[in-house]
Amino acid sequence: MAMALNIEKDRLFEAGTTDTIWKKYCGFLDLSLEDCMIIQKALLMEQVELVWDSGLVRMITHEEKPASVDEFRRIFPLTTYKDYEPVLGGKREDFLVGKPAIWAHTSGHSGVNKWVPYTTGNVSRLADDTLSAFILSSATRKGKVHLRPDVRVVLNLPPVPYITGIMAWCAGQRISYQAIPPLEKADKMSFQGRIQEGYIIALGTGVDFVASISVVLAKVGENFSHISGRARFDLDFWRPMALWRIFQALLKSKIAKRPILPRDIWKVKGLVCGGTDTAVYRDQIYYHWGVQPLEVYASTETGIIAMQGWNKKDMTMVPYSNFYEFIPEEEWLKGKENPEYQPSTVLLDEVKPGRTYEIVATNFHGGAFLRYRLGDLVKFTTMADNQTDVKLPQMVFFSRADELIDIAGFTRLDEKTIWTAIKNTMTPYEDWCARKEFRGGRPVLHLYLELKNGDIPDADFARQVDAQLAMLNEGYRDLKNMVGVPPVIVTLLKNGTFTRYMQEKQAEGFDLAHLKPPHINASDQIINNLTLISEREPVIARKEGETLSRI
Repeated sequence: MAMALNIEKDRLFEAGTTDTIWKKYCGFLDLSLEDCMIIQKALLMEQVELVWDSGLVRMITHEEKPASVDEFRRIFPLTTYKDYEPVLGGKREDFLVGKPAIWAHTSGHSGVNKWVPYTTGNVSRLADDTLSAFILSSATRKGKVHLRPDVRVVLNLPPVPYITGIMAWCAGQRISYQAIPPLEKADKMSFQGRIQEGYIIALGTGVDFVASISVVLAKVGENFSHISGRARFDLDFWRPMALWRIFQALLKSKIAKRPILPRDIWKVKGLVCGGTDTAVYRDQIYYHWGVQPLEVYASTETGIIAMQGWNKKDMTMVPYSNFYEFIPEEEWLKGKENPEYQPSTVLLDEVKPGRTYEIVATNFHGGAFLRYRLGDLVKFTTMADNQTDVKLPQMVFFSRADELIDIAGFTRLDEKTIWTAIKNTMTPYEDWCARKEFRGGRPVLHLYLELKNGDIPDADFARQVDAQLAMLNEGYRDLKNMVGVPPVIVTLLKNGTFTRYMQEKQAEGFDLAHLKPPHINASDQIINNLTLISEREPVIARKEGETLSRI
């Protein structure tokens, strides 16, 4: 069933007024830091005026309405989802400023949904920010707009009520585009079914853009010869354009002496990617697709927070959806040691390059969350991008706040560092988990990993990872030199372990977003489940292309 979100269609795209389109959707990249802060503060005070007397806000504070940004930051506490759960968990719309246009949800690793209301203003802003990402994904320079009505977009995204599904519907009401598969059909299909169906359809129709979770896009490229092979059993394969694309792709792959890649079949204009692992998969995605992916940083509670510019380097924060504050790393650590401590925050014009911060967001447009701790750490790299002449601070996603592994106080390892170390061993692997454990009274990094092929001793692979970590992280190298032994141990799991784990979680009712175990600091229960599955006989045999069904 089509979803109406009362979003007005933008006629600028039909008129083809490129300069006006760029200014409307990508004009935030032209803001000075001073102008950005004026916008941020003005929209915050509008939000305070709109929501302060709502039942939800009054449940959290009984303070009088603040008259300034500084007063708001002083009197309203930092919040987490548990502060809102009594209202949002039960969808108590009488506590909100008005009836939401739609409810989105995400969920934790416990499988319990976190419900998030989106106002009409929220979804309208989400539509604009989504189109901004598509424009920037295909731009090769400032002002270049390749987005047109009826472009063909493959969507490798979880459906409504996930935020990615809502983004797809929002964008479709702002500009007409051909969703592959069609949204009404895709929302009723399994995730892997949508992926298979989408690329089979695209053989006949062609593709202009792809919107995807990064890991999915990487896995599709990795297993693409399997997908195209299955297409022969679909009627769409036998259409003339599909046959022609396959013929050309086969010729290109034969000349290059390699399997067929997506770039052999399609020349896409842009790739829009979400997920905190985009940087890890960037080179792999580029190799398979021939286009650099545009990284978008978003969350269910906030919508789109930041995105890369047309040069596909670091990200710039979009100032129109939320008011942003940042908890410096030292303040975050104090709060971690003492849960009663209220960390101080800085604003966007007060951050320092090279520093790491926990991000705090206050929704605009009547949204529910005020001074909300997302649980994400971001790192600011520079205060401007000289290459694109963007005058706003540039940032990268660093890690989840609860996904740092502190070993002996010498080093804090984040997901990207460990992931890069594993990748740099050049050993094909399926998936992994890492956490701090104690062996012989000393802290160690324990890596649980499933290889794709081959069988090497745990200790040999541990030495490879250890060597990479020592090159990537000075604190790790110092700890290793001090204790005299590698601070990493590895347990290699049998083939099929992660597949079996996700199948069992799916059978228990866990949703798509949380079938996979977390990479960092998995619980005792998760690790016990993985090791028990690995010990069972027989284990699942891996078949060509099966990785796709495990995404």
